[in-house]
Amino acid sequence: MSAEKLGIPAVAVITDRFEASARALAFANGLPDYPFAVIGHPIAGNSDDELRDKAELAVRLLVPLLTQRKRE
Repeated sequence: MSAEKLGIPAVAVITDRFEASARALAFANGLPDYPFAVIGHPIAGNSDDELRDKAELAVRLLVPLLTQRKRE
């Protein structure tokens, strides 16, 4: 979130289990519109194929969130 406060677009990758907490933290830090790339929980115990699928989803979510935003 520090990068955002400096005007540098940033995105956090989180799992869906932590989305509510992450959004509350962003709001508390003055960044109510902070973007998150949300992937399925859990990560631990996933097979290599499951992790690869989650990583590919994260990239598909991250790219537009980072490239389609304007610096303030």
